[in-house]
Amino acid sequence: MAIDKNNPLEQQNNPDRNGSNGDSNSGSTRRRNKPRRDGKGSNTKTNNPTTAASGKNKTRRGGQNSQALTTQTAETSTAIDQSQLISDAAEDAAAQAEGGIKAVGNQRTIPFMKIEKPMAILSLLMVIGSIIAIAVNGLNFGLDFTGGVSADVRYEQPAEQVEVVKALADNGFDDAVVQYLGTRQELLVRLPPQSDNIDGLNASLSAALALPNNTVEISNVNIIGSQVGNEVYLNSVMSLVLALACMLGYVALRFQFKLSLGAVLSLFHDAIVTIGVFALFGFPFDLTVLAAILALIGYSLNDTIVVYDRIRENFRRVRGITPRQTIDLSLTETLRRTIMTISTVLLVVLAMLFLGGDGLYWFSVALFIGLLAGTYSSTYIASSIPLRMGLSRDDFVVKVKPEFEEEIVTFNDPKMFEQDNI
Repeated sequence: MAIDKNNPLEQQNNPDRNGSNGDSNSGSTRRRNKPRRDGKGSNTKTNNPTTAASGKNKTRRGGQNSQALTTQTAETSTAIDQSQLISDAAEDAAAQAEGGIKAVGNQRTIPFMKIEKPMAILSLLMVIGSIIAIAVNGLNFGLDFTGGVSADVRYEQPAEQVEVVKALADNGFDDAVVQYLGTRQELLVRLPPQSDNIDGLNASLSAALALPNNTVEISNVNIIGSQVGNEVYLNSVMSLVLALACMLGYVALRFQFKLSLGAVLSLFHDAIVTIGVFALFGFPFDLTVLAAILALIGYSLNDTIVVYDRIRENFRRVRGITPRQTIDLSLTETLRRTIMTISTVLLVVLAMLFLGGDGLYWFSVALFIGLLAGTYSSTYIASSIPLRMGLSRDDFVVKVKPEFEEEIVTFNDPKMFEQDNI
């Protein structure tokens, strides 16, 4: 053991932990082969003050950049969290305003929008066919639009419309229209344009309207020219356009513009399909039919508003379902109400159709056609068009911005990055 300790070769090959080779004087001449951890042992950095300063600046600048990026990331995440909280609060407030969050659960929903595309194609074909029928066949305008003769008649005893029309036809007055004026004794008789003057026409009508054992008195005879009929036609078209424009503005202010566009297109669909059927079959189109179309626009809009109100409510209250599922749910919930409403209205229309006489016949026919088209359009046209336009919950939830909002400022100095790459 003593030999091994005094052997210089062994001491040279096995340096101790302090880095000495066994020589007592080697501690003063030892060298550090590796630089120190702080980099100050490098001869290059020690002897070159510029490089050393640059390294210090890079280190300091790198630390500042990383700290700035960390701060910016934290501020961005904080802003996102705040906006998410504001959005959730707005949705909760909208749901509470409608009665609270509604759980759907296992409620059965009819997939109305599953056949949305076939129904859209059917509606498009119906509208195109109606426009072609109106352009090719035209409308069989009544005396209100073409002009003619109007006479106020009073009988001593109640008279039937059929008997009056038959008596006029037997005396050469064809295509007469007879309507009651409050009682069964007072009637309004309308005839196509006649060649006689008022005096001769008054005498001819008195002879033609005479019924057995029933004295007749003609109180007033008016001749309506074609110019007046054209004015009535233009006023009728303007009334339809004005009605659609007012409906568009109402629904846009009451609900949302996407829904208003769908409602107006569905109303246009109902009106044009009803007019197209009259043009296709040559039914007489007079002011009573025009009144039926205007009434149809109001009824169809009322049905559409009920559906829209439920759509808005479900968008605010129901969570975790897609917009298509929300519309299907809304249509399913309003289906019972729609069936009951259309059933009761159809009962009244059918009663007028079979029991109302000639004065209400074409009015009832127009309402019957329009009610069927309006029920269909409220389900598929008025609801599918807003869905295609991107209707979502964001259209019904009002998001209030915070009073004070932190502003994130980012400084991008290109020289800073150039110095870092040196």
